[in-house]
Amino acid sequence: MSRQSKTTENVPVAASPPASGGMRASSPTCPTRALVLSSGGIDSTTCLALAVERFSTANVSTVSFFYGQRHRKELDAAQAVAERYGVAHYVLDIASVLRYSDNALMAGSTQDVARGTYADQKDAAGRPNTYVPFRNGLMLSAAAALAASLYPDEACAVYLGAHADDAAGDAYPDCSPAFTDAMSDAMRIGTYGNVTLEAPFVNDTKAGVVACGLERGVPYELTWSCYEGGDVACGTCGTCLDRIAAFHANGAEDPIRYSSAPDGASAL
Repeated sequence: MSRQSKTTENVPVAASPPASGGMRASSPTCPTRALVLSSGGIDSTTCLALAVERFSTANVSTVSFFYGQRHRKELDAAQAVAERYGVAHYVLDIASVLRYSDNALMAGSTQDVARGTYADQKDAAGRPNTYVPFRNGLMLSAAAALAASLYPDEACAVYLGAHADDAAGDAYPDCSPAFTDAMSDAMRIGTYGNVTLEAPFVNDTKAGVVACGLERGVPYELTWSCYEGGDVACGTCGTCLDRIAAFHANGAEDPIRYSSAPDGASAL
């Protein structure tokens, strides 16, 4: 993704959020608002469906992040999903923090995106080359600050779509229950108890995420999961393979197309 194509406006690009009101920050209560971290993919979009189901459209917002990634497909997908659900959408720029990382997801990386499953991709250090340093920690910290700014007088739940398959084998440690528990405590303590973390799939598989979304009619045709930024998904990177397997496990057809499609997916 080129620098000139990024979206960095920290303003809503969908519906505007309603005015805050209710309990003071010094007297937190059960959340009345939700802010969903949205990558435009399956997990975050399913989280959005759950948040809208729980809080209603008017009380839900989404936030995406430009972190220097190699393409903007996920940002475009996140905006399209927000528009479909009619929720406010924000885009924050955290690229300067990660400018020195050479992981394969960065625009300036010297590495190619690895092919195969995450287990196949692990290097000598035991991590895939698509691991972005502390990315979920950065995003959750920024999201907590945004939630506390948008809704200073109300309790807000921040949703993260981390699931057990990503944390398996410690491939992505910032998707693990230990990580989300620690971040949940930090977010709650640092916001007078007004911002809490919801990670509804942290102990579930991606197949479970898809099952949840299919029950709710999630518009998966709008989502983008692939690490590459082509016209269609590659079908061979780790996240494509996970996505294809999740739909296959549910006996459902993935509504997007792939340039190279294993069993359970449709080729272009």
